[in-house]
Amino acid sequence: MSPRLAALSVHMLTATGAVFAMLAMLAAVEEAWSMMFLWLVVAFAVDGIDGPLARKADVRRHAPEYDGALLDLIIDYLTYVFIPAYALFKSGLLPGWTGWGAIILITFASVIYFADTRMKTRDNSFSGFPACWNMVVLVLFALQPPFWISLAVVAVLTLAMFTPLPFVHPMRSLRGRALSLPVAVVWTLCAAWAAWDDFAPPEPVLWGLLATSLYLLLAGIVIARLPRASRPG
Repeated sequence: MSPRLAALSVHMLTATGAVFAMLAMLAAVEEAWSMMFLWLVVAFAVDGIDGPLARKADVRRHAPEYDGALLDLIIDYLTYVFIPAYALFKSGLLPGWTGWGAIILITFASVIYFADTRMKTRDNSFSGFPACWNMVVLVLFALQPPFWISLAVVAVLTLAMFTPLPFVHPMRSLRGRALSLPVAVVWTLCAAWAAWDDFAPPEPVLWGLLATSLYLLLAGIVIARLPRASRPG
């Protein structure tokens, strides 16, 4: 395969995320939450592999007319923010005014975060919570906590987007990648299993989903505070 064709193929792979977003939205409109999250997990997996492939194919050199970063951000906003926010509101996990408050907070704050040129740190981690609401909402669906806990989670993570706290990027963070990448794979498998079982999976899967979610949420903060020689990865 020529370098040009390889680069274009990576762009096309990234673009499939828009198709998965549409399929997820159609499922959400029908309140088929398990199917919606399965499509979002597929989109999440594509998002995890297209970046390394883009760097390997050197898309900026061989297919510069397409902005892969912009393409990625458009799809990420749909799959990470917009559709999960709709599901959180429509599912009734946050009833009444709490649902309205959550979707306004999530959609408004996240679009500002996505446009922030300071969202990445020098080691390719995220500065502030990276608006991964697809992951958060899936865990809330699986655990079904009281609404006030869900509301508190939304409020705290929304504020965390605009802090200098570091959050790992499993594929790109220089520190901790040797552990973060396998954890992200386990999270994806647990998430897919939970959605496939209509959010009633075996208890070990729920514990795995919770444990990997907490790791991905807190690892960047913990690693940043470790002496450099003690940091994993």
